[in-house]
Amino acid sequence: MLSDLSPLDLFLELAAIPSPPGEERAVADRVHEFLRELGLDADEDAAGAAIGSQIGNVYCRLDATAAGRPIFLNAHLDTVPATDAIEPVVEEGIVTNARDTILGADNKAAVVAMLCAVRDLVRGGRPHAGIELVLTPMEEVGLLGAKQFDTGRLAAEFGYCYDHAAPIGNIVLAAPTQQTLRLTFRGRAAHSGIAPEEGRSAILAAARAIAEMPFGRIDAETTSNVGLIEGGVARNIVAPECVAWAEVRSRDPQRLERICAAMVDAANRAAEATGCEVEIQLTGEYRGYRLSPGSRPVALACKALEAAGAEVAFIESGGGADANIFNAAGVTCVNLCNGMAQIHTADEHIAVDDLDRMTRVTARLIDLCREAP
Repeated sequence: MLSDLSPLDLFLELAAIPSPPGEERAVADRVHEFLRELGLDADEDAAGAAIGSQIGNVYCRLDATAAGRPIFLNAHLDTVPATDAIEPVVEEGIVTNARDTILGADNKAAVVAMLCAVRDLVRGGRPHAGIELVLTPMEEVGLLGAKQFDTGRLAAEFGYCYDHAAPIGNIVLAAPTQQTLRLTFRGRAAHSGIAPEEGRSAILAAARAIAEMPFGRIDAETTSNVGLIEGGVARNIVAPECVAWAEVRSRDPQRLERICAAMVDAANRAAEATGCEVEIQLTGEYRGYRLSPGSRPVALACKALEAAGAEVAFIESGGGADANIFNAAGVTCVNLCNGMAQIHTADEHIAVDDLDRMTRVTARLIDLCREAP
């Protein structure tokens, strides 16, 4: 049975199934199968229809069998798109992909640790204070599944996700707010060889704007990027339209606002200088958070990690995760690093020992929540 597999074998099974954003059905079905074999019921909400995924958020609740604090565990079922087949192989205790693309440890390594810890608890008959699993789709394209999840379903006041590429023992105490900008420059088409002076190049406007924008690592709290640009009609036509997509992230809200304003000002100046117009759309993708190292959820994580032999360290992230959405909704979610490395690249890998260790960490978290006042 699927639920009899070791953490390694379950990871090899799930990682080999492609699950780019929106196409998570096959992996979700295997998760449902695993839970059914344990006698657990899981459902899916209506998120799929709202965000364009084959699945909704997978939710499974184990009612408490003892006093204590209920806990929720969160991971995402999608990966960034693979550019080749995924053929996980184990060499000298490290899992990699035999093909030249991602492995999918982000975030299937977390899914495996959580499922196996729950499996061991159910089959061992250990008492617990309540466990909830929330497995989301389309995290990689804007935390879309988590944004659709109704946190009112949760009995737990706090929980954990494992979604940061760093050694086990690292705890993410802070993550940024992200703002995206869609800059649409509109000029006037003209033949580039016969009458270029009659045209107004939207591409030139975009280029001037980008050249004036604060870019890259702004400071210890803040980054910005222009990651996509498209426009034009043909090589011999002055481009009438060009669209650039940019983002700003910061753990400091005032710095975020300041850099966004600087990028908007650069776009407006460039449009005016080139005789173009610009339409600017700003979208808040997620809100940042900062947790206290002395809070109960963080303190419990420290104990669980130490019990697994990990050296605890507090870090701050430059990226977002489902934890941002839960924390913004008032449900504390601590992001624990789970040992995956080089995520989103063909060098992505994870150690077999780390799959086992995070399973033990999860089991200890569950036990500590039963013991918590």
